[in-house]
Amino acid sequence: MSRNELSRRALGRLGLGVASAALWRGPAFAKTYPTRIAVIDYGLAEALILIGLPPIAVMSAEDWKIWVVEPALPPGTADLGASVEPNFERLAALKPDLILTTDYVAMAEPTLQRIAPVERLTIHGSADGFEPVPRSVEVTRALGRITGRESEAEAAIASFDAELETLGARLRPRHTCPLLFLSFLDPRHVRVYGRKGLYGNVLTRLGLENAWEGEVNSWGFATVGVEELVKAGEAECVVIEPVAADIWPALARSPLWTHLPFVSERRVATMPASLMFGTLPSALRFARLLDKLPEGGSA
Repeated sequence: MSRNELSRRALGRLGLGVASAALWRGPAFAKTYPTRIAVIDYGLAEALILIGLPPIAVMSAEDWKIWVVEPALPPGTADLGASVEPNFERLAALKPDLILTTDYVAMAEPTLQRIAPVERLTIHGSADGFEPVPRSVEVTRALGRITGRESEAEAAIASFDAELETLGARLRPRHTCPLLFLSFLDPRHVRVYGRKGLYGNVLTRLGLENAWEGEVNSWGFATVGVEELVKAGEAECVVIEPVAADIWPALARSPLWTHLPFVSERRVATMPASLMFGTLPSALRFARLLDKLPEGGSA
């Protein structure tokens, strides 16, 4: 079989198995691989960068340095505007070979398909209940096949696995208590991250225990009141930045916060954000930031 022959049947033989029906629904590139790829999702964009084929355009490119940070978006990457309302005229002018989307922007696909072939690769928030890290591995492999960069994809996955193993060996002796990761929405409400999300998947791969055992949504988090954090017991708490300036002073006056065991025993740290809806690069950034975290301090 020619390495250019991409089809559902071919991908099934290459090992995607049952997942191929959801993972590969797009066009076949019989003669050449796509090189000019536009992406309506940060996670898929960073996956392309990972295998050495940066996108020519991405949604909300201006905000990449805030939400993704690393890998850096190459200079000159076109900005397609907000993901919920891409700039179709700008996209058409770029003449992409392929457009990558997710379920989140499925409503835009009829218009996008008039510009270029569309491939939908969903990782987060899917009704299929994908685990983000294993699914990111599948998607990385699929992108390798779609672009003819199979060896680069496999090398990236192997490097990811090796670094997580190294980081896990270093982190396990330092974090013997369960870890509670949260983001503040306001002084009384937080977003807590469970096992099903990207952060939770990485903790599992590192061999660390997630302190939040409550229900989470299909994106891997739950919104709860501060009073519910008592369920985390003897956890270490890691607050994901940014934290609004008025929150810490308000928490200092709140018995709901100050009486929590991890607060009264000074087991609270802060850590920069990594893209919770990302793929392997964001998963690795999360693990690296955790490795930099001083006990009881900030990364």
